[in-house]
Amino acid sequence: MNGNEAYGTLETIDGRPALRFTLEVPYPVERVWQAVSDPAELQEFFPGAAPWGPETGEELDLGGMTLTVHEATAPKRLAWTFADQPQSFDLAPTAEGTRLTFTHVIDDLPAAQTATGWQTYLSRLEPHLAGRPMSEEEAHRPWRAIHEGYAAKFGVDPEPGRQWADQNLPDSAR
Repeated sequence: MNGNEAYGTLETIDGRPALRFTLEVPYPVERVWQAVSDPAELQEFFPGAAPWGPETGEELDLGGMTLTVHEATAPKRLAWTFADQPQSFDLAPTAEGTRLTFTHVIDDLPAAQTATGWQTYLSRLEPHLAGRPMSEEEAHRPWRAIHEGYAAKFGVDPEPGRQWADQNLPDSAR
């Protein structure tokens, strides 16, 4: 995955806007499942990793908001809803490893900023699997270039994302 290349897509799922990311990782599906389902591993590359089992039907109160696991079918699918927004990891074995598809129904979230954030975090998965963790700071360095690509790709005003970056990114990513 090239941090400067936009690879997420903006789609419509059940009439709602959604972002979808597909990654090919050179690791067996069982290893990738462990990384996306084990809270201790998930927190190494994914924001707000939940302390889940995960188990189908599980509900967690996360600071007044509920996370509900709708499906936990190892090692194929993990689907949940948080803040009324469905999210999921779908895993499929390939000849070279695993195809991971992450989907997030975003509703009124800014598409370019949200896509950039997810690409930034998902870029940390393969280094994690390789035993070479990537820091958030390192992952965020190409944030601006990625964001500009998504804003152009999705046909949205890049200015709100630029302002967000000015206020929130670490100095090394500015």
